[in-house]
Amino acid sequence: MFNLKQQAPCTYILPQELGMKVPGLVIASETLLQEMEIEKPLNQVKNVAHLPGIVGYSIAMPDIHWGYGFPIGGVAAMDVNEGVISPGGVGYDINCGVRLAVVPLEFSKLSEKTKEDLLTSIFSAVPSGVGHGHKEGELSENSYKKLLVEGARFSIQEGYGFPIDLEHTESHGCIEGADFDAVSKIARERGKKQVGSIGSGNHFVEIGEIQEIFLKEVAQIWGVVAGQTYVLIHSGSRGFGHQVCQDTLNIFIKKGYAKHLPDAQLVAAPIQSSDGKEYFAAMAAAANFAFNNRQKILHAVRQAFSVLFSLNPSDIRLIYDVCHNIAKFETHLIEGKQKILCVHRKGATRAYGKGAAELSPLFKQTGQPVLVPGDMGRASHLMVGLGNPLTWCSSCHGAGRARSRVQSMKSWKRQNPIGAMKQRGIKVMASSFRTIAEEMPDAYKNVEEVVEAVEKAKLANRVARLRPSLVIKG
Repeated sequence: MFNLKQQAPCTYILPQELGMKVPGLVIASETLLQEMEIEKPLNQVKNVAHLPGIVGYSIAMPDIHWGYGFPIGGVAAMDVNEGVISPGGVGYDINCGVRLAVVPLEFSKLSEKTKEDLLTSIFSAVPSGVGHGHKEGELSENSYKKLLVEGARFSIQEGYGFPIDLEHTESHGCIEGADFDAVSKIARERGKKQVGSIGSGNHFVEIGEIQEIFLKEVAQIWGVVAGQTYVLIHSGSRGFGHQVCQDTLNIFIKKGYAKHLPDAQLVAAPIQSSDGKEYFAAMAAAANFAFNNRQKILHAVRQAFSVLFSLNPSDIRLIYDVCHNIAKFETHLIEGKQKILCVHRKGATRAYGKGAAELSPLFKQTGQPVLVPGDMGRASHLMVGLGNPLTWCSSCHGAGRARSRVQSMKSWKRQNPIGAMKQRGIKVMASSFRTIAEEMPDAYKNVEEVVEAVEKAKLANRVARLRPSLVIKG
């Protein structure tokens, strides 16, 4: 059905058909192509190629699976003058993302009792689950406005971190152009009580061991050492971002922006229209909410380690924080000229290479860290971006689901998922049984296959493998 033509290792072209303004580009290994349910997501890749102003390719990453409008694992860049901005190209959980920190403790030397205490302490300190939010009381309206406009900068000004954290965060922890007034009252109210919380579903806090180093020189520059303890935090914009997306979809559909598109879920407004600008301003506010969220969660984790191990909070160093549901204005080379594009990444990660202007001096030396969570039973990967222009300097965002939540729940509902994880040597805490059942390792593709495809396609290189041991799920 899909006449994919291999162009290079793990790189396939989906030929342009009637209505498609650009071809598709699929990053995957033969194994992944054979294993994945490919029809629905590749149809979405074709549909995205119909959007006005799209340039280059409609792109699929190796962790691709079906999503709302765009596939999860989809990338598309739009000309800023002729193109559109699509809420379905960002997703409901705006700036869902991941941050990695390292701790100066040799993980293998931690006793089982210490691990239990650490897990319990963080579970108690970081709210998780549907609707759960922070425990410090609501923010004032003025503080809330600052949070939405300034992102992680606001948290650091309030004492929840260190200025250097911003140099280790994509876009320095703030998407410029956010507007408090572009966000509905419903969205603002939904988010106000959820600051500093994990949320539900696949969001998590994970602690484990740096298992293996692949690029010693890069790891040394970043301060990543085999045997070291790490912390991964995966969270987004919670109900705030969800409401921003839903509000915008309602407006765009009502105004008829879905006409002439193959799928109404792709509904999009011209970037330069008042509606397009309003969505970007609200989306940026949601993105800043998410940056702030992960900053506050890291603060809680730092406090837990400090109390248990008599560490200074600054000893727990942030390696990097990446977005993987976002639309951003970036400068890229097209036909020998630098052009500003609106790059949609949904379930995809920016992967700038050495020397990229937006990176802090440390990462200009090496390229940008790319964080690839796998699943809670096997491994995750730390990679370094290569700045591949074919994908607008983008890479994958994780292993990608292999089966739906419904399928996973059905498979595990009469079993003991916590016991199964314990047999793997992994302790799990969650706010519900359902979350653990839906998030078991067999729900995900093999992350090793995914990162191998990314390497062979020259999007990013592996720096380190991370092995989970303690997991908190939303």
